[in-house]
Amino acid sequence: MRLSADALNRFGEALGRELAAPVVVGLSGELGTGKTTFVQAICRGLGARGLATSPTYALVHQYRTPEGRVVYHVDCYRLRSPAEAQDLGFDDMVRDGAIVLIEWPERAGPWTPPLDRHFHLAYVEAADLRELEELR
Repeated sequence: MRLSADALNRFGEALGRELAAPVVVGLSGELGTGKTTFVQAICRGLGARGLATSPTYALVHQYRTPEGRVVYHVDCYRLRSPAEAQDLGFDDMVRDGAIVLIEWPERAGPWTPPLDRHFHLAYVEAADLRELEELR
């Protein structure tokens, strides 16, 4: 589906309201397509405290919802090889029953936990829209 920035935010917030832990959501797409913006909207929908920021350099950020649920935002863009994902703690995140949002999950290779939902974002330049596709 093609979405404006506002519509992408509304969709992300609605998705956040419906997510039930434990869940792993993958977000794929080129740089600048809105993956972090989508994560921010999901976090708002979850009621997570604090503004979700890009964890590009820290790789993992953790947030909490008012109900005490843990949300992990993982950005695998800077991984030089899938082996570097081994130490990100995906097993612990999943075992703890968290909500895990992973940007660039394909870069973590076999260390990526099974995705319950997987979205691909693309930028539609001529119309300033985002193409959002849920992969099955």
